[in-house]
Amino acid sequence: MDFTLPEEAVAVADAIVRFVDREIVPLEEANRALLASERTIFTAEGRYTDEVLALRRKVRMRSAELGFYNLFAPAALGGDELGAVAASAIYEALNEHIGPGRHLIHPVLLPSPFTNGLSPVLAHLDPAVFDRYRGGLASGDKMLCFGLSEPGAGSDVFAMKTRAVRDGDDWVITGTKQWISNAPYADYAMIFAVTDPEQAKGRKGGITGFLVDTRAPGFQVPRVIQVMGHLGGDIGFITLDGVRVRDDHRLGAEGRGLAVAIGGVSKGRVGMAAQLLGQAKWALKQAVAYAGQRQTFGRPIAEHQAIQFMLADCALDIYASKNMIQNCAWRIDQGLPVEAEISMVKAYTTEMCNRVFDRCIQVHGGMGLTNELRLEEGYRFARSMRIPDGTTEIQKRTIARRLLNGELAL
Repeated sequence: MDFTLPEEAVAVADAIVRFVDREIVPLEEANRALLASERTIFTAEGRYTDEVLALRRKVRMRSAELGFYNLFAPAALGGDELGAVAASAIYEALNEHIGPGRHLIHPVLLPSPFTNGLSPVLAHLDPAVFDRYRGGLASGDKMLCFGLSEPGAGSDVFAMKTRAVRDGDDWVITGTKQWISNAPYADYAMIFAVTDPEQAKGRKGGITGFLVDTRAPGFQVPRVIQVMGHLGGDIGFITLDGVRVRDDHRLGAEGRGLAVAIGGVSKGRVGMAAQLLGQAKWALKQAVAYAGQRQTFGRPIAEHQAIQFMLADCALDIYASKNMIQNCAWRIDQGLPVEAEISMVKAYTTEMCNRVFDRCIQVHGGMGLTNELRLEEGYRFARSMRIPDGTTEIQKRTIARRLLNGELAL
């Protein structure tokens, strides 16, 4: 394969970085008092304050105005549909530049290509219905969330308990969703429910998706889920108590919701992996710079072999991850099978980023344990990413199944 990045991807990545420096960094500086502490970023219930939500909306809409917000959305929906190679290069460059803990950037500037904005899932919505929502979603004015996971149904989707029952031209949905990104702030939710319990029990289908207005009676987000030391965040519970949705808001064919739900997962996971790669590169840069400045026993710690080995191990991890991501992204763009490769990339890069941040904190010593340098927050982020969108163990299960079936040639 040719590792030369498309000129368009390089140009877009450079433009996004310039946008961050030109407009978002000054916006952060102007609101330093508000953004300096999670005690002022979040309410007592863990939701973003109205002031922070207004700033995030401003960044979203400005990103859309400049043509960044829908870079990875399908062309059929009005997006630019950049390929996986381009997407991975852009996510890597942005995250290497900004590092962790930027509340006006993650994941505001570039939404997940799967769960927000012009999500590929919406390609399964009735075109006439989609046209009513497209403007708000494309402009960043309105937000989406993707409701698949439940308290007892994470990796095992067919354990889903949420039910949708047909009632004339409507469906009535009852159930609970958990670990849903954007749930506390979404205007619309893509909700998946069992519509044929017998098919679902036999693991043959029976799950259907719906686009639901979060203002509908019976739709609630009772609380935000606070993760790994944060006082609030983007993730929440959803409860649906007899929520009615018209049949023309169904996402795809009845009973075929799982196929609808997983469409676009490959590109989304490569984007996640590239984000982690960029974060790891950012952390290593901090560690290299610090090792050259900090002195012990009369010389820079960079001259100590123990430090050199930690830096070298980070470089080994990063180099391996970069090549895995590039190869997998290329396979996606070529239309080649990638189920096992995606699982390998997701498992390896999440574990890699965790290892790199751990070593970089160690290089910084006591300073690494503070959040003055943002390494501590980056470490918490890296650790948390080993679980969502399929744990490392689930990815290994997929890899092993492909190996045992003779479907993976290395």
